[in-house]
Amino acid sequence: MDGTGSTRRGFIGGAAAVAGTAALTGRATAAAPRRRAAPSAGRTVAVLGGGVAGLTAAHELAERGFKVTVYEKKALGGKARSMDVPGSARGGRKPLPGEHGFRFIPGWYRNLPDTLRRIPFPGNANGCHDNLVSSSEVMLARIGKEDIRLPFQIVGSPPPVLTPDAVLRALTALFETFSKLPAHEIAYFANRVLVFFTSCDKRRLDTWERTPWWEFLKAAKMSENYQQLLAIGITRNIVATKAEVASTKTVANCFEAFFYNLLGRGADGQPDRVLNAPTNEAWIDPWAAYLRSLGVEFRTGWAVQDLTLAGGRISEAVLTDERGARRSVTADHFVSAMPVEHARTTWNKAVRAADPQLARCDKLETDWMTGIQFYLTEPTPILRGHINHIDSPWSITAVGQAQYWTGRDFPRHYGDGTVADCLSVDVSEWGRRGILYGKTAKECTREEVAREVWAQMKAGLNDTGRTVLRDAALHSWFLGPAVVIGNGRPTNDEQLFIHPTGTWYNRPTAHTAIPNLFLSGDYVATDVDLATMEGANASARAAVNALLDAVGSGAERCAITPLYRAPELAPFKRDDEIRYRLGLRNAFDLG
Repeated sequence: MDGTGSTRRGFIGGAAAVAGTAALTGRATAAAPRRRAAPSAGRTVAVLGGGVAGLTAAHELAERGFKVTVYEKKALGGKARSMDVPGSARGGRKPLPGEHGFRFIPGWYRNLPDTLRRIPFPGNANGCHDNLVSSSEVMLARIGKEDIRLPFQIVGSPPPVLTPDAVLRALTALFETFSKLPAHEIAYFANRVLVFFTSCDKRRLDTWERTPWWEFLKAAKMSENYQQLLAIGITRNIVATKAEVASTKTVANCFEAFFYNLLGRGADGQPDRVLNAPTNEAWIDPWAAYLRSLGVEFRTGWAVQDLTLAGGRISEAVLTDERGARRSVTADHFVSAMPVEHARTTWNKAVRAADPQLARCDKLETDWMTGIQFYLTEPTPILRGHINHIDSPWSITAVGQAQYWTGRDFPRHYGDGTVADCLSVDVSEWGRRGILYGKTAKECTREEVAREVWAQMKAGLNDTGRTVLRDAALHSWFLGPAVVIGNGRPTNDEQLFIHPTGTWYNRPTAHTAIPNLFLSGDYVATDVDLATMEGANASARAAVNALLDAVGSGAERCAITPLYRAPELAPFKRDDEIRYRLGLRNAFDLG
């Protein structure tokens, strides 16, 4: 016990749990939609891509008086959209809702929530932001072992003062509460996290960006539980990449944001939030409607093929329309808002030669992460939060969605009237062999993928003497159409940008050396440093600011809120900067 008489468990339970309204010290206030500025001549913008980045750029530009047209190959919302399951509607109901992967909007997001507040939604004082609902816990579902459940409690006390000792106590208490790891391994992990928290930006960029998370944690020397829970589990939950190759800077950066969110520092809300309806209903469709009211035009089914460089500027974008006809699009400015694997195919030799950072994007990597939804004939909430099937070979995470969709009676609103729940699952590992067929996900047919994922979930949930998932309750499933498998040539048209060591050095800025070409997307370098909707949103704001600078506009610049940094730790980071320059390790680094 410390001088205040509180135990370490009491510290995390009382002060470091999910903060309630009184504890959210950095919480943004409600923001009304901005009034659109008067349009001006010579201010047309072609936004190439209609995902979160593209829609954010269109939103900010339209409110500043620009004439914007968005060109999107598939559907507005990109990977964030929900979609109709073909042939699933009966009796006047809506089709069953499918999606690329479930939406997860943690409280440490600050820029995306600001945008959500500025999208009008009927009956909501804070627009689409009021459609966010909080989870109360998270589960690590083990196979043949006790499942681990971490509750998120609402507290009203102000956050603690963060001395290094307080950080260590909070971290230790957090992992003592749910991990059941040996005390010396918890202590070591807490120390490693403190090392990162007190590392200066130079050390983070030069050293930790080049260090794999697995190596940073010395995971190879630790127990299997340490490896599964802290090395692999955290990377799967936070950055959806492999611990053995993931950049420590990226993983720890986001763990730091999540940890401060737990303490109620710099947060917009609770750590685990989802939408209260299918994504298009709760967010994307109202967003598109609002943008149309601002004069934004949309061209869906239009795919970018090339950018033409003339006189040092982009003179046109070459696209194919929904019928496959070639189209030439001209504008004063172009915002490339496509995922990196698609955007870089539109940069020809002349465009790349004009800005070397575009060529470096060829080194950026993507991987498969795709969702599958299981529709059940009985409510199966499991718990009010996300489930990490931590021992599953295919790195499965899931959430029961119908419990969050307040005001929507699932059987009455969707499908054929017999579906009562939707279990939405993300599959992150497509190259490891499963437990049912002994094949990788890429080697399976679509039906084999569904059966394998269902079997892996049952292995983690039905091993406690209680049948959580019943085969008899499984109505149907939906696997995203971007995945093409079962033909010997697996492809995925909607991959996830990942973060192996050294990735940061090849990420471009929002402004390019071509004065009328700007970049937005989760691969663009932002303070968020992670492939997220928050990163896409922040990058679009940066692109709009760069465009405003380029034209000498007097319009208000987009606010870009950086990740929270505890001011109490700033002196330790300044000390670490001196130590780094002298070639010394961090003062808390025990090796």
